[in-house]
Amino acid sequence: MTDQRASDARPAAPAAADSDGQAGATVVDVASLPFDRALAELQAVVSRLEAGGLPLERSIELYERGVALHEHCARLLSGAELRVQRLVEQAGGSLRAVDLSVDDET
Repeated sequence: MTDQRASDARPAAPAAADSDGQAGATVVDVASLPFDRALAELQAVVSRLEAGGLPLERSIELYERGVALHEHCARLLSGAELRVQRLVEQAGGSLRAVDLSVDDET
């Protein structure tokens, strides 16, 4: 049984492109991608669109894939933020916003 919400919320994925922008490679479902891989693919899609020179239909397919990847990354980040908030709440007993950065050692 498939999850209808997930399939209704994002456009159909086009065929992935090789380095020349040609369709053919197998497309991985966006919902199954871990954050790092989805972000890397989104960056590649943006770079390919910025480079230009693609037929209109291919550009639209890439744009749709990029939108789906962006939405997936946003959902994953939102979920991660909620998890951090819960950890802070459990540790201190009261919920407070905590700014975290890679350089923080605490």
